[in-house]
Amino acid sequence: MSRNPVQFQRGYSLSAFFDEYGTEAQCEEALFRWRWPNGFICPECGWHGYSALNCRRLFQCHRCHRQTSLTSGTVLASTKLPLWTWFLAMYLLTQTKNGISALELHRQLGVSYNTAWGMKHKLVQAMKERDDTQPLRGQLQVDDAYWGGERRGGKVGRGAPAKTPFVAAVETDKDGRPRKMRLTRVAGFRREAIAEWASRHVQSGSVVTSDGLACFNGIVDAGCKHWYVVTGGGPNSAKTTELHWVNTLLGNVKRSIHGTYHAISPKHLPRYLAEFSYRFNRRFKLVEMLPRLAYIALRTPPMPYRLLTMAEVYG
Repeated sequence: MSRNPVQFQRGYSLSAFFDEYGTEAQCEEALFRWRWPNGFICPECGWHGYSALNCRRLFQCHRCHRQTSLTSGTVLASTKLPLWTWFLAMYLLTQTKNGISALELHRQLGVSYNTAWGMKHKLVQAMKERDDTQPLRGQLQVDDAYWGGERRGGKVGRGAPAKTPFVAAVETDKDGRPRKMRLTRVAGFRREAIAEWASRHVQSGSVVTSDGLACFNGIVDAGCKHWYVVTGGGPNSAKTTELHWVNTLLGNVKRSIHGTYHAISPKHLPRYLAEFSYRFNRRFKLVEMLPRLAYIALRTPPMPYRLLTMAEVYG
């Protein structure tokens, strides 16, 4: 049996990471290059001329005299941590196949648990916002899924209070192999909710295959073609050929989440799901994942800790 070239591709080793980003100066140089690929641009007036204030690590515009740091206005804004610590966090988030918990980040980075939690969720928020701008297209397989289980003595099955509903979708190529994945929390499995999900995350004209759940007819309302296969219930329903990849990847994600995280709050579940989707969608080039994450983090608005903990995240 031949090896999967994607699975056995050359990875991004820790020694290679240290060679590229092992010092604060290397991290600053990389961030400057990724934030301003064509040279410094003042966020206030758009002017290119600037002076570097090395004593405070700021850039001052020659025209309006506004002072800007490498991280101001980004999801890394107001950080008091060395940039190298953020780079190591990005490395661990992108290169661990099953994800890394905030507790493990706390141990690996040598920062407090609350700091590690905030770092992880800020970076994962950047992942989520990036994939939110890139709808799936072409041939898709979708399925309904839940996170959580029944509480003892409570209602079982769909509608159980401990279950959080989300849609799993996989985009396949012309040979039927998985190309991209999306896991999206929804308010519930009703036609209106699925129609809203499809209008936001599926390109019009795509061909979507689902099981016989009636709510998936809402996909048609978003301008997509919808085919369904009645799978019935029980374990055998996961063996349906037409939904093979969505069932396979959904099972892999659930096992990874259970193996990595002790508990996940329903309101933060979309970020955890987005983390797995982001890595899967960029699995073809592991070396590029850290620069790509840093690039989008520099283009994601600030997310203060109070918003990270209070926000109810959907979509």
